[in-house]
Amino acid sequence: MREETRSLRQVPVSIEGYDSLTVPVHRASTILYADADSFARRSDRGADGYVYGLYGTPTHRHLEGRITDMQRGVRTVLLPSGQAANAFAMLAVLKTGDRVLLPDTCYGPTRDFSQTDLPALGITAEFYDPTDLAALERRAAGARLIWAESPGSLTLEMQDIPAIVAIARRHGAMTGCDNTWASPLNFRPLDHGVDLVAEALSKHFGGHSDLLMGSVTVAEPDLGLRIKAQMGRYGIGVSPDDVALVMRGIETMAVRMARASASALRLAGWLQEQPHVTRVLYPPLPGAEGHAIWARDFQGAAGLFSVVFDEAAAPHVMAALDALRVISIGASFGGTRSLAAPSAVGPLRSATRWSGPEFVLRLSVGLEAPEDLEDDLTRFLAAIETCIAAGKIKKS
Repeated sequence: MREETRSLRQVPVSIEGYDSLTVPVHRASTILYADADSFARRSDRGADGYVYGLYGTPTHRHLEGRITDMQRGVRTVLLPSGQAANAFAMLAVLKTGDRVLLPDTCYGPTRDFSQTDLPALGITAEFYDPTDLAALERRAAGARLIWAESPGSLTLEMQDIPAIVAIARRHGAMTGCDNTWASPLNFRPLDHGVDLVAEALSKHFGGHSDLLMGSVTVAEPDLGLRIKAQMGRYGIGVSPDDVALVMRGIETMAVRMARASASALRLAGWLQEQPHVTRVLYPPLPGAEGHAIWARDFQGAAGLFSVVFDEAAAPHVMAALDALRVISIGASFGGTRSLAAPSAVGPLRSATRWSGPEFVLRLSVGLEAPEDLEDDLTRFLAAIETCIAAGKIKKS
């Protein structure tokens, strides 16, 4: 062989005696076959066979298997983001003429997808009050899929998932759930009869705000195969390097979530005693709306909650955020760093009515010392007081 050819040849390396504690990263687009006959019969390898990099490598299989085990499911499919997981979970079961019911408090991009893309496919999307089971029962007839998200996005309404599953089954509908807030460490929808569960792995699983990924885990094998085949037809896959980062994040996930939720509970309790705070939306907080369902069904919590301010303070929340020194401004959660995001609620409601101020402040509590976070929020609240006082002086 000439040197150009020789430089492209793989050198056989023995792996006997090699057993890494971590999962190796297998990067591949092209998968080789031992001979022509093996290539001709490549479809015989089955859904989990290695035929092309788009359909996964051993690195992908490790993460798929880990998540399937955590969710107590039968198959997991990886997607490029949590929103992709939500969208394709629906697309896998819905077809032209079908009807899907979504909670009015679902993730904003999921609402946008349901209002924009599903109707273009001839699929009807309707929104329901997430806490009104009687109303959901009345609307469930003829639905193909009932979607849930508990707690809800921004305002954290708890949904009674077992009761929703019972309603769906009475009407011959399937159920899906966005479980990103809780993760399977704290709630497993499949254990309660849900058919498929979506997670934004970008959040708690990755845990370091440095990747995008999502997953769909199913309770029935044929449904998982349909989703996997659909991903192939759309040409959707994820990077093995990102998969390795998620695998690393999982190993500290329980510790991170326990720390973040403990700090969040402390801060939520402190904030609800502060002037100009009318409500703290956090189901683990004793006395909070939805606390009874959370205590009944969940094994733990996330460090994410929202704060509602009174009429005097609400207009100044945005400006006062510049007083923060420890908490960063950003729209995500589940990472090591604490984040604050003022979020408009009203435009994301159609089946219910939001009676609070235009914006709530969503706080994602990270791993900083809770004392430092409390000091930072004290600066923020003082800035609000300064803005209120300045406004009163100008009026006088």
